[in-house]
Amino acid sequence: MTGEPKSERRIGLLNGFAAYGMWGLFPLYFPLLKPAGPSEVLAHRMAWSFVVVAAVLLVVRRWKWAGELLRQPRRLALVSVAAAVIAVNWGVYIWAVNNDRVVEASLGYFINPLVTIAMGVLLLKERLRPVQWAAVGIGFAAVLVLTVGYGQPPWISLILAFSFATYGLVKKKVNLSGLESLTAETAIQFLPALGYLLWLSAQGDSTFTTEGAGHAALLAATGVVTALPLVCFGAAAIRVPLSTLGLLQYLAPVFQFLLGVAYFREAMPPERWAGFALVWLALTLLTADAWRAARRVRAEINRPSTTITTGTQSAVRNADSVASGPDPVDAKP
Repeated sequence: MTGEPKSERRIGLLNGFAAYGMWGLFPLYFPLLKPAGPSEVLAHRMAWSFVVVAAVLLVVRRWKWAGELLRQPRRLALVSVAAAVIAVNWGVYIWAVNNDRVVEASLGYFINPLVTIAMGVLLLKERLRPVQWAAVGIGFAAVLVLTVGYGQPPWISLILAFSFATYGLVKKKVNLSGLESLTAETAIQFLPALGYLLWLSAQGDSTFTTEGAGHAALLAATGVVTALPLVCFGAAAIRVPLSTLGLLQYLAPVFQFLLGVAYFREAMPPERWAGFALVWLALTLLTADAWRAARRVRAEINRPSTTITTGTQSAVRNADSVASGPDPVDAKP
């Protein structure tokens, strides 16, 4: 009996590494889609992603949620907002990768947990612990240092971080599972994406049918490339603790950063190293504080005489949320 949970955890970890590893290696994939421009790649990704996830749901016969969603206008409106926000996130990321800005794109996913916490304070009136305030302050200082390094604010990083954080906030309100959420969002994106692709073809600007079968296959594969990490993440999420997923989530931007520096040879002057070092310091403080808080609260809950108060439950959720970050499903680049 003791071997089975260990086996399940091992499977979960392998799936977690696979999911975040694939997300981290995306910078190697999108350049293969040239000469298609970022807008064409984005449209193909939205259209083919819907085809793939809809096919998966047809196979597993999980469509009951769709009827329920259609009868709830408020949730449907939130899904539409999520679809728009994730389209911005995907589009900016594709543009960044194909314009030699991989390092700056990776920074967006490094600072995303800090942005999520800041939004929690500003929008949800959440209270932060002193270490969390320090981490947010260090993150803000990092952005200032990187602004000096780039000669302007790191707009790509900020757009990616804020769009991802906004998407995570909206997804929590919608409360759909990853695969169902991606299906609903790409269903909303499908007709505009298809319309744009047909317009490109009518204008003679589409590369789907003019650059060979291999190019067309790579564009169509964007649906699988989007869905496969999601499937792996889903397998990991039910087998490993949120705190473990919280650590694994940093694999994707780490891989992206390393690819940007070592493979794409992007410039890293001293001021950029200083900015990234501050971001990494902030994330280290944030993660360590979240783990310490979660362990302390759980120790209190596990005491036989302890009554679980609303405040204690809230502290557990807050600690888990910080450790794991926002739900990364389908919002990853």
